[in-house]
Amino acid sequence: MMTLQIVVLTVLMFFVVVTVHEWGHYYFAKRAGILVREFAIGFGPKLFSYKRDETMFTLRLLPLGGYARMAGEDPELDPIQPGQTIAVRLSEEGVVKKIYLDQLDNRRNVVIGEIEQIDIEERMQILLNVDGETQKLEVDRKADIVTRGQELQVAPKDRQFRSKSVGKRALAIFAGPLMNFVLAFVLFLIYVQVAGVPDEKATGIEVADVVAGTPAASSNLVKGDIIQSIDGQAVNGDLAKVTSLVNASGGKEVEMSVERGGQTVEVPVTPKLVKAADGSEVLQVGIQLSKLKRTASFTETFQFAGESFKNGSTAILDALRRLVFERFDINQLAGPVGTLQATGEIASQGIDQMILWTALVSINLGIFNLLPIPMLDGSRLIFLGIEAIRRRPIDPNKEGMVHFIGFGLIFLLMIAVTYNDILRIIKG
Repeated sequence: MMTLQIVVLTVLMFFVVVTVHEWGHYYFAKRAGILVREFAIGFGPKLFSYKRDETMFTLRLLPLGGYARMAGEDPELDPIQPGQTIAVRLSEEGVVKKIYLDQLDNRRNVVIGEIEQIDIEERMQILLNVDGETQKLEVDRKADIVTRGQELQVAPKDRQFRSKSVGKRALAIFAGPLMNFVLAFVLFLIYVQVAGVPDEKATGIEVADVVAGTPAASSNLVKGDIIQSIDGQAVNGDLAKVTSLVNASGGKEVEMSVERGGQTVEVPVTPKLVKAADGSEVLQVGIQLSKLKRTASFTETFQFAGESFKNGSTAILDALRRLVFERFDINQLAGPVGTLQATGEIASQGIDQMILWTALVSINLGIFNLLPIPMLDGSRLIFLGIEAIRRRPIDPNKEGMVHFIGFGLIFLLMIAVTYNDILRIIKG
């Protein structure tokens, strides 16, 4: 069972990766002058919320993602029409601060009238017939529309997502995955500093782990032992040499000279013949090895972080390529349940492995969101690219339908993957 610490680390990982992604959308949307109505982590029922400036920050029940809801992306409210009776609350200067659409008789300190004309996107004016007299009222750019117990801030046209240039909108969309890549690189920098880099001058090889039920476990090899020689032959810090010396034994007992707690200990181990993944038979003792490490210099930290970022990205892209173009296998996919299980297992291996795993998850999220799948950031960027080529916007209703269908397909795939994750856990 996962300890409380592992649970906390797992939840923290999801929170950090998703928050950084949505913060990218939020920050660059605000920089572009777009009104961001809500910054949400999770989906479903609201657990916690507070409003700062113009944005409602919420934490929701299901930790399956998040969103930054921008004004003008989707229809937000039934249009307010001429002939409709409303109530407005005015400031001391006579400017409309609140517009009430229902429960008009229960409103206090308001002006009630019938709309003759209304423009709360460009001119920010309302012509209101009050007891047969027309009043021209200016609307505050941050006025609230109140209906069904909820408040919605008005969004002047220049504060709406669709009013901005293609470049600004594309940057606000791309910023989410971009922040995931930035987070991953920062985490790789931290990982290199925490875990160190291979010490090429070291003569020994460290036992990183001992597999239970193997010859190594029964021979009392322990994690942290440093193998210096096998049958009198020095390993000289070479991982491949350890493997070759074990294979050269022919299955007979070998004498491993290991350094443990500052002392040299002789450990006899008899390799066991096992089948490899390709069907061949190899000799193994049941240990995982790693080169001894040292503290990285400033330059090495960036060098190894860059290499780790490149290798992680390449591995994820290659897995996607094989999944799409070679053979689709649902067992190669993991949903929230599978990711949660893997995260719990990795969290138990130490903080350094958790940092490394979080960096890889962040890269994965960034790349996944850039895929040309409806509803994801990649698909939205494609629509913006088409708009830039056509020099006119795509019908929002048609684009919305594409994203709606994409959401349905992703939701069905998520159900299938989650079901498969649960079966995999049950079957062990």
